Amino acid sequence: MNAKSAISKEIFAPHDERMLGAVQVKRRTKKKIPFLATGGQGEYLTYICLSVMCFSLCSVTNKKPAQASITKVKQFEGSTSFVRRTQWMLEQLRQVNGIDPNRDSPEFDLLFENAFDQWVANTASEKCTFFQVLHHTCQRYLTDKKPEFINCQSKIMGGNSILHSAADSVTSAVQKASQALNERGERLGRAEEKTEELKNSAQQFAETAHKVRFWQDK
Repeated sequence: MNAKSAISKEIFAPHDERMLGAVQVKRRTKKKIPFLATGGQGEYLTYICLSVMCFSLCSVTNKKPAQASITKVKQFEGSTSFVRRTQWMLEQLRQVNGIDPNRDSPEFDLLFENAFDQWVANTASEKCTFFQVLHHTCQRYLTDKKPEFINCQSKIMGGNSILHSAADSVTSAVQKASQALNERGERLGRAEEKTEELKNSAQQFAETAHKVRFWQDK
């Protein structure tokens, strides 16, 4: 099981949350640590995770909307488990900065109501995938105060996203399956026509043979 699958199972699933995406990150600038903050837990890996929790009211028909959030998760050196750290509601996200709209880069910034972090993703493609899922989630779950996406490549915001690609793949698969069924139907139709022709031929042959036998007996 990879790290992201483990985070989903260990951190989010027990709380009825579904992890939509995650990106492994490091800080671009070192965070200032107070002089008295000694005896830390050592090195660690950091993940920024996007999740959604669906819950409903007591009434069967009156459902509350899904609640999306962004969570910082850490895995400390020497440990196989993960620790949930800071969490923000998606409504608190104010700005997503892709840093450079002209090239694939792993750097990005997240601005919340009460926090600002500068990150470097493990890879540029991992950042791109996370941004695509984040943008789609904001459009789906936020009605007001959607965050501003700046300095982002067009593929993050538009038609070339993995979400559209996945939808295109599903559509293509359905079309291919439909075409295969149509072709199979045509083949079955031709087979039925051929069977009917053979049946008619056999019937005509039997009638002819019967007539020849009748005249021979006479």
